[in-house]
Amino acid sequence: MKKPRATLLLLLALSLPALADSPRELAWEALIPADAPAAPPPVAMHDLAQLGDALSAESAPAVAQQRPTEPTVRELDGVSVKLPGYIVPLDVNEEGRVTEFLLVPYFGACIHVPPPPSNQIVHVKSENGVMLDTLYQPFWIEGALKVEQSHSDLAESGYAMQAGKIYPYEIPDQ
Repeated sequence: MKKPRATLLLLLALSLPALADSPRELAWEALIPADAPAAPPPVAMHDLAQLGDALSAESAPAVAQQRPTEPTVRELDGVSVKLPGYIVPLDVNEEGRVTEFLLVPYFGACIHVPPPPSNQIVHVKSENGVMLDTLYQPFWIEGALKVEQSHSDLAESGYAMQAGKIYPYEIPDQ
């Protein structure tokens, strides 16, 4: 009987480093401190009839961020996380890959609707990036989260990350 127990303990000890290396999956609500005021729902600011003309809609002026300095969750600083969201490009390389972007919780943020509060935006940099023509789908972004204010022409963000992995978001089987 002692042999199976020892084997189980050995397997558990060997698996702990792997568990420690896996990123913590976060929902966007985890980036908002428990005592922070509720964020207002997004409101469309462009004529939705023009959404069919993507170039016209994307070239419209950015909408002002209503809550640019919201509180962040300090305990998340340095934590390896996995966060789903949509990419708003800031820098595109000569190969057509977005290597710097804002990760936001919903499609159209910073373009068609006012940017979300700063604690709902992650400023991400990536060596590989993603192709510009894939930005209409959500992605998982993995990396160490930093609690860090940053500024772009589109919005203020309360978090930053150097992306280690970027891959399409897929709805888990029910």
